[in-house]
Amino acid sequence: MTTLTQSFNTAIDTVVDKVGKQIVLGVPLGLGKPVGFINALYARAKRDPDYNLVIFTALSLNRPRVSGLAGQFVNPMFDRVMGGCEDLDYLLDRDRGALPGNVTVREFFFQAGSQLTNANAQQNYISTNYTFVARDMLDAGANVFAQLVAPHPDPAAERVSLSCNPDVSLDVVPAARARWPIAVVGELHDELPYMPGDSEQSHAEFDVLIRRPTPRQSLFAVPKQPVTLADHAIGLHASTLVPDGGTIQLGIGALGDTVAHALGMRHQRNAAWRELVGVPAAVANQIGGTEPFEIGLYGATEMFVDGFLALYDAGVLKRCVVDDVNRQRAINAGEAISDDEQAQRLHGGFFLGPRCFYDRLASMPLDERRQFHMTSVGRINQLYGSEELDRLQRTNARFINTGLKCTLTGAVVSDALDNHRVLSGVGGQYNFVAQAHALDGGRSILLVKAVRGEGKNAESNIVWEYPHTTIPRHLRDILITEYGVADLRGATDRDVIARLLNVTDSRFQAKLLARAKSAGKIEADYVIPPAHRQNTPEALASWLDPARAGGLLPYFPLPTDWTNDEEVLAVALSQLKALQAAHHPVTLAAKAWRAGAPSAQVQQLLQRVGLAAPDSLQNRIAARLLARELLDVLQQGERALRPGLDQR
Repeated sequence: MTTLTQSFNTAIDTVVDKVGKQIVLGVPLGLGKPVGFINALYARAKRDPDYNLVIFTALSLNRPRVSGLAGQFVNPMFDRVMGGCEDLDYLLDRDRGALPGNVTVREFFFQAGSQLTNANAQQNYISTNYTFVARDMLDAGANVFAQLVAPHPDPAAERVSLSCNPDVSLDVVPAARARWPIAVVGELHDELPYMPGDSEQSHAEFDVLIRRPTPRQSLFAVPKQPVTLADHAIGLHASTLVPDGGTIQLGIGALGDTVAHALGMRHQRNAAWRELVGVPAAVANQIGGTEPFEIGLYGATEMFVDGFLALYDAGVLKRCVVDDVNRQRAINAGEAISDDEQAQRLHGGFFLGPRCFYDRLASMPLDERRQFHMTSVGRINQLYGSEELDRLQRTNARFINTGLKCTLTGAVVSDALDNHRVLSGVGGQYNFVAQAHALDGGRSILLVKAVRGEGKNAESNIVWEYPHTTIPRHLRDILITEYGVADLRGATDRDVIARLLNVTDSRFQAKLLARAKSAGKIEADYVIPPAHRQNTPEALASWLDPARAGGLLPYFPLPTDWTNDEEVLAVALSQLKALQAAHHPVTLAAKAWRAGAPSAQVQQLLQRVGLAAPDSLQNRIAARLLARELLDVLQQGERALRPGLDQR
């Protein structure tokens, strides 16, 4: 029988009655954490040493705490969008090294870079594939499962949706229930979109459902960052490799946004897109396409990001599938989908993004929302269990993910540094790379920016070797940098090296080529073709600056939670950060001196970040430099900030 309560203490007592005080708590990654319940259970364990609490999760998120100039900018937005976002107390304690001895937190994925210097987090990190997480939770003895759930629009239905996070729960909870006593807890949240389909659960599946009486808590929202020209270049290259009638997977972040934007441009503004990408290389003609999407794409993705809604709005995400082998085979042969069939444009495992993304999903009619089918990663990230259906649905798959570095023989680093400190995690990247190799017509596309850093601090992300690997070189397929596409599948080591040098920043090509020659992996007289020896930021700007000025490559290709002024400030601050990284302080001071007095509009924006009346030399320099960047962004106009209405 399900206990319905407003009390976290009642919920905890119900859990303890079922499983005792030795608790291994499995909670979802990201948005789906029931923060109120977790905090109450954690507080109980801190007070009572008889409890032993292990929290098994990933991507623990608290509202960012930002100081200085950046804080003056972002904190008001966080107040507006996430003012009621509740912090995870265990994360606060872990960050300050204050976890009690009877509490352990194990994570298989971190917010990127957030735990690099935290010894406790690094030591309790679990390196695993997303599809193995359910198994790993069972091996750890998970006996309590809790998550945020969305109430059904009709209270009489006595149903909830796992909404943003059916990813692991759908697999692990039934398996654990068959093995030992467990407790399942749901914390209701009215702002969470109710997602129909596999995510739907009856109240009877839960031992406790909590509806807190206090004012509702805000959902965690991910702020958008301005997109660079290098990001856009990668998105444009990727958009040539996706065939009409295919399947697509995207991830979160600037690179995923630019791929979605470029695919929308290819469909809606094909002539402008063709002119921008130029005549496609042979690899694009063989692997992708250049025409608008007549059949459209279907999404098979562990993460349902807002880029898929952009593709839906643009008329690209329109190839629908059904979860029936015979019908899907007939559809692939040309039969139409009838109106009464429950067809899906996308299968996803979890979602996370800006507040406007959640609001958009929640505002959709239920039948429209049904096309975005949330299910388990056991179904999406692999072919086991429903292989025949999956192969029929996932035709010409293009699984697009991001990496940090790539060795010159094709191994990709995506999750950790050379000292094995973990930046983020493997997640499902290996799953999708392996799946791409297993699917007829499937390709894995990894996106890696060619350079990290600015000016004298710039370093190549294409390297000879690296002490850590996420995707081994025997699984190499397609790699894209801002300078082009390298098709590596089935290629010899010599050809892999030559092709990767072609997409390496030219400042680093000679040294890398010399290393390859000294190792005997490429002929001693090999010369990089002239067409690939101009891979520079200046050449990139020459290619793409006119398109940005013309509104084709905006800083924010997808909707954001920023106001108009905040978008201008976000771009100017990102440019200021790059400027400061590339120049000596004396050079910066000279630039500030030459910047001149700000206009009234710029002065208003400086007021927003507390620099309208700087009170120190350091702040006066910062104000002058920021005013310089603000003027640049304002002169570019709104067309450079966001896409026109026909592209949204």
